[in-house]
Amino acid sequence: MSEQFPERIWGSRTTLLSRLASRFAATKPGSLVVRKLTPLDRKILERTDGKYTVLGPIGAPVILLTTVGRKSGQPRTTPLLYVHDGDTLYVVGSNFGQAHHPAWTGNLLATPAAEVAIAGQHIPVTASLIDDEDRKQAIYERFEETTEAYTAYRNRTARDLRIFALTR
Repeated sequence: MSEQFPERIWGSRTTLLSRLASRFAATKPGSLVVRKLTPLDRKILERTDGKYTVLGPIGAPVILLTTVGRKSGQPRTTPLLYVHDGDTLYVVGSNFGQAHHPAWTGNLLATPAAEVAIAGQHIPVTASLIDDEDRKQAIYERFEETTEAYTAYRNRTARDLRIFALTR
């Protein structure tokens, strides 16, 4: 068995603030606000090695994923919500329900070697695309339990949302 990933969640998903934030994030204006906060969140996560996030007070589990740009060959870093499964982290390319896949998913398809920053650690990972539909559904339901925004994201787009398993 692989070594477990650390867990770093602060705040709570059961508070009134968290529930309101989840509902707001599920709206189109809410998605826009979250997209606009992403550069700030990336800076906070980078400066704290994945210990703190803008979304932390509401209990959102966020990592920094660094991939290799498939066109540029340069490192590309993105803050992402994740589902923790001990020795596996799952990330989903929802892209806020937009019509196109986020760039980081194409980067992982081209080069599965990446790095995550979580709980103050930088950990090399290998990404594998989840293609079994039943497994994808079960994992996606866990994202929907994290925030109802994921239900809205899936309903906004006709594309198949890519889900990746990240392992050490």
